[in-house]
Amino acid sequence: MIEIRFPDQSVRSYEKGTTPFEVAQSISEGLARNVLSAAFNGNTVEASTPLEENGNIQLFTWNDPKGKTAFWHSSAHLLAQSILALYPQAKLTIGPAIENGFYYDVDFGEASFSEKDLPALEKQFLSFAREKFEFKMRLSSKAEALDFYQKENNPFKLELIENLEDGTISFCDHADFTDLCRGGHIPHTGFVKAVKLLSVAGAYWRGDETKPQLTRIYGISFPKQKELTEYLALLEEAKKRDHRKLGKELELFTFSQKVGQGLPLWLPKGAALRERLENFLKTAQNKAGYEQVISPHIGNKELYITSGHYEKYGADSFQPIQTPADGEEFLLKPMNCPHHCEIYKNKPWSYRDLPKRYAEFGTVYRYEQSGELHGLTRVRGFTQDDAHIFCMPEQLDEEFKKVIDLVLYVFSSLGFENFTAQVSLRDPEKPEKYIGDTKNWQLAEQAIINAANEKNLDYVIETGEAAFYGPKLDFMVKDALGRQWQLGTIQVDYNLPERFDLTYKGSDNELHRPVMIHRAPFGSMERFVAILLEHTGGNFPLWLMPKQVNILCVSEKHKNYAQKVLNFLENHEIRALLDDRNETIGKKIRESELSKVPYMIILGEKEAETQTVSLRKHQEGDVGSFALETVVAQLKKEIKESQATFEV
Repeated sequence: MIEIRFPDQSVRSYEKGTTPFEVAQSISEGLARNVLSAAFNGNTVEASTPLEENGNIQLFTWNDPKGKTAFWHSSAHLLAQSILALYPQAKLTIGPAIENGFYYDVDFGEASFSEKDLPALEKQFLSFAREKFEFKMRLSSKAEALDFYQKENNPFKLELIENLEDGTISFCDHADFTDLCRGGHIPHTGFVKAVKLLSVAGAYWRGDETKPQLTRIYGISFPKQKELTEYLALLEEAKKRDHRKLGKELELFTFSQKVGQGLPLWLPKGAALRERLENFLKTAQNKAGYEQVISPHIGNKELYITSGHYEKYGADSFQPIQTPADGEEFLLKPMNCPHHCEIYKNKPWSYRDLPKRYAEFGTVYRYEQSGELHGLTRVRGFTQDDAHIFCMPEQLDEEFKKVIDLVLYVFSSLGFENFTAQVSLRDPEKPEKYIGDTKNWQLAEQAIINAANEKNLDYVIETGEAAFYGPKLDFMVKDALGRQWQLGTIQVDYNLPERFDLTYKGSDNELHRPVMIHRAPFGSMERFVAILLEHTGGNFPLWLMPKQVNILCVSEKHKNYAQKVLNFLENHEIRALLDDRNETIGKKIRESELSKVPYMIILGEKEAETQTVSLRKHQEGDVGSFALETVVAQLKKEIKESQATFEV
């Protein structure tokens, strides 16, 4: 008999060789019908894998992320089987599960493949799925694996196998199809009831531009047709909300080949939006005791060698900038933190001076491959809402909680109400991966966990996910479409103070090393604006909108009254635009709706006579006729209510 421990810590005894499926059966037939995959002692196994020793089990259904991973990984196998059925000469490479769905990279050789070929491939996919082929794992020797793919004449799989050790190689079989695979499958293909092959793209073998270009086929599958229908509806909504489309329509930003790929140009409306976001955070930071600093866009190469960033980014970043001085080299800065360390080092500090909080909207540069660039979410130049706090170890707990307060204030004011947090700790089994002594690590980790608990954050702990210099807290935000984004990060760093020899004089008159906190509630202005655009569909909170009111004249006769209304609004700090063009009122209203300005004030004969305004709300239509003072009071109330209060 073997003892199996469940996640709730209960233990049951089973015969040796019992499978996870049978374990699920012993709990309930309903659970067994829905089990897709399992983990045993932390390793992914099949539902059919015999269990031969005591251990901890987790059973995964479609409702578990790892259940979805197994489902989509198995679907990638089905896609590969379907490709070979229709294109026997194709060479398969790799096909992993991804965040939403799966893909397979294929070399079609002389055959052409495009999006018009996807429906036929889908039909073949579903035909195989209905056969309920079982997924079966088997071990293979390296020699056998090499022989198999030599006969298949597949250089890509041969390359993969050459890099594997004998005894670690396995295949997955279903029907007459075989693929090199590590495991993690659903019991049989019949679980897949719906599939959509979404798109075709180019991809280099192993992501290397010097290697052959392959065809990548993306897809997604579900256990119910209804779920696929809902997902496709969500995709259509996402297309409407695509920040690249909205950015163009709302005239926020643009890109120019002459300026360079991945380098956004902010147009007047976008610049006004950015400025408002910056001022919003600066106001809060000033209240919280931050000091604004400014650092240059380049730095001496030695600065980044000292910080460790040259080792991290040097090979894949921009080439050093040569100066007329012999041997002198500068780099576009990839991070602001080394500059802030040098600012701290500008003068000696006492324990009475700490903490020091330096904030900067600093633009940094990192070279991304052209294929990785995507609107504002992946660029080569971006501005971080960066700040670095230098404090004594005993101040760490309190400072960390204050940063959490700031992040939560940002989220609340911008409508991100649905979020979780991740506490990333070091792996105690691999101390060689990290720097600094164990005591400092324990203090830092405990400070993060204490802060997360005290702030009642919904968080998970991920061991082994810490940065090499310290643990961190990341915020994972769900947008209006249910997509998850990493927004806002707080990191504890014992590394850079050591590398830059940062000190303060303690109450004992001795020199001590400060602790450094890195934090960026937005992350980067570019990515944050992109996510905010897609989250709101361009309907930003009223306080943030570059223009809050459009004043529309029915005819030129009302220009004088319209100017009076405009002046009144501006005097009360309401951002307004007067549209007195010689166009029909219907056209002006349509254009205002498209520009997503929250309110319209319509001025005609009646309004001019009664000294009132007719108010319309974006997407809602006519609100009614009011005195101008009433409208201003209403707008100010909405502005106030849409912003959270930041308490220090």
